[in-house]
Amino acid sequence: MGFLLWIAAVILVIAGIVTLLNGSVILGIVLIIVGLAVGPGGWSIFNRK
Repeated sequence: MGFLLWIAAVILVIAGIVTLLNGSVILGIVLIIVGLAVGPGGWSIFNRK
């Protein structure tokens, strides 16, 4: 499960960076924040203790 969350987080952050480079700042920032929230390391919405 952790590996799948890590893959999803990486995809979301990369999509956010690409979106930022294409000029949509708000959507890029939102995608990066969601990627950090989904990822298993650090702050994760699925890993509440």
